[in-house]
Amino acid sequence: MKLQGSTALVTGVGAENLGHHFVEQLVARGAKRVYATARRPELIDVPGVEVLHLDLTDRESINAAAAVARDVDLLVNNAAVFAAGLNFTDGDPALIRGLFDTNVHGTLDVIRAFAPGLAANGGGAILNVLSSAAWATLDGINVYGASKAAAWSMTNGLRSELAGQGTFVSALIFGMAATPPLRAFADAVAGPGVLDALMTDPAVIVGRALDGLESGRLEILADQLAIDAKAALSSDAESVYQTLGAR
Repeated sequence: MKLQGSTALVTGVGAENLGHHFVEQLVARGAKRVYATARRPELIDVPGVEVLHLDLTDRESINAAAAVARDVDLLVNNAAVFAAGLNFTDGDPALIRGLFDTNVHGTLDVIRAFAPGLAANGGGAILNVLSSAAWATLDGINVYGASKAAAWSMTNGLRSELAGQGTFVSALIFGMAATPPLRAFADAVAGPGVLDALMTDPAVIVGRALDGLESGRLEILADQLAIDAKAALSSDAESVYQTLGAR
């Protein structure tokens, strides 16, 4: 996927989050047009982009965005929700269902809406933003991790299904990006600054993602946490799936 001259659409763009860095860097790398979308588009503040409303839980907004952005040849599925402290055993069933409805079904709805346009524009590419939480267990993020594990498996299936129309499908996987919301969560869980050394500048993660996309990587592991989590999957189950609560 060549970013120079491309037409990209990024979901989930917000102040200082990963989506913000995606649209900034796509503009800087010479994308011809960048659509920045969000559930609250009035909060998008990036010069040189076209702003659209797109809510993963609202199919009408997804279809409306796809009808406007018919020239897209790069789709970046960045939008997702994270519910800190939500567990399977005692979590609100509606919240659990909502996490999967957004992170899995919502992402799929976006892909299904834009896939015909990608095919008409020569195939293009899709980048799904996932998480190394898909490959680990930790009380408080297990539901989120499971939704990202489902999205990872879905991404692998879509890669095969969309190959026939010439659409390249890649996954970005990372552990901790130093965005304001994640910093706040990490500080609340471990104490102020304790986890800072494990966090990577979101601009660096996005840069690695776009480099990997241009070089044709099917799976982009953007930080050491993701690299270690993927490697650990080949270890025995007792070490891979041991939670902090079980230690």
